[in-house]
Amino acid sequence: MLMYLRLAWRNIWRHRRRTAIVVVALGLGLGLMMFYDGMISGFEQAIYGNAIRVLGGNIRVHAAGYSQSVDSLPLLPLPNDQAVVQVAQAIPNVVVASRRINTGGLATNREGAFAVQIVGIEPEREAPVDVIAQHVTPGRYLTSGDQDSILIGKGLADLMSVRTGDRITLLGRSTHNQMRQRTMTVVGIYDIGVSSIEQKTVYISLGEAQNLYDLAGQTTEVVLTLKKLGEEPAVIKALTPALRGYEIESWAQSFPDLQQTVGAKNEAMTIFSVIILLIAGIGVLNLLLMAVYERTREIGLLGAMGLRPRQIMALFVTEGAMLGLVGVVAGAVLGIALNGALGFVGVDYSQFAGLTDYMALITGRVYPTLALGSILSRGLPVLVVAILASFYPAREASRREPAAALHYV
Repeated sequence: MLMYLRLAWRNIWRHRRRTAIVVVALGLGLGLMMFYDGMISGFEQAIYGNAIRVLGGNIRVHAAGYSQSVDSLPLLPLPNDQAVVQVAQAIPNVVVASRRINTGGLATNREGAFAVQIVGIEPEREAPVDVIAQHVTPGRYLTSGDQDSILIGKGLADLMSVRTGDRITLLGRSTHNQMRQRTMTVVGIYDIGVSSIEQKTVYISLGEAQNLYDLAGQTTEVVLTLKKLGEEPAVIKALTPALRGYEIESWAQSFPDLQQTVGAKNEAMTIFSVIILLIAGIGVLNLLLMAVYERTREIGLLGAMGLRPRQIMALFVTEGAMLGLVGVVAGAVLGIALNGALGFVGVDYSQFAGLTDYMALITGRVYPTLALGSILSRGLPVLVVAILASFYPAREASRREPAAALHYV
């Protein structure tokens, strides 16, 4: 085996320029795929990570039967919500676990009645990770002591023609299905650039929501914010043994449309990867075919010295594997270097914030990740394609008759 490796290594560097071209093609293909993975991961954290925080957290814990309720946002009290928070906070991946009351209702004034989602929050606990808290202008964010105070989105403020200091009325049903209403002062208006959210979601303090909906000391859900997108399965696995009898769901279950959007980029990358792999395979195939014809007499000499056809074939397959391996190493170095450099300085995408709703959630620069996991997931197919592409040239070499090959001109 050592002989094959030494011969293969020597042979691939006989024509340095040709080998360099193939290695550059393989390395550039892998490097671009790693760069794409790193950039997409950065985008996910910058856009979808923020979107998930706005929509309701990475993971939500509800009481049993919550998802089967006829109401979309039922006021079903969560048993032992403080204990749930303590269990969640003990998991390293969890940044914040906060209690909420989440229900539907109407916001009304002289301009009309508008259906809204009413969210009672713990302001001080959520403020460090809340995207809404970072985009309150004009006015201010909520505090836990706020009474008759409401935070609304710019989209709703425009529809209702209100400013900070104006009063609007909230209507909804309590846990006993009684109509409740409260006139509140708009203390702040948030502007995240996503009108569909701004028009539909309003925030009040948790204490105010408990009073309004007859949920003294109770909540309807615990929301978990994680360090990074993608950690949800591990956290849910850690939560499940300690929270039996509760409903635990990730954002992918709560917001399937957003999950579909995130998954669409994988389909585009699959097509891109297939094209790159085909180009890389053709390069290896071409190089080794040329080597077979150029080294016909050498192949005949190897056969005359006693190497069997399968051994000659193994030599050329080893050359293809070595080309693939060198290309994978070059591509991994290139991908890590690109993502490392851009991950340090970031990429400014703020000028594209207006292209789509969720693009508006980019708060500054996008920082690609190193995408180290792509070395195996992207590098292995590159190596396999290089090996497969070498089989035809290797077969052609193994079928040469030594006597005829020695007289080849």
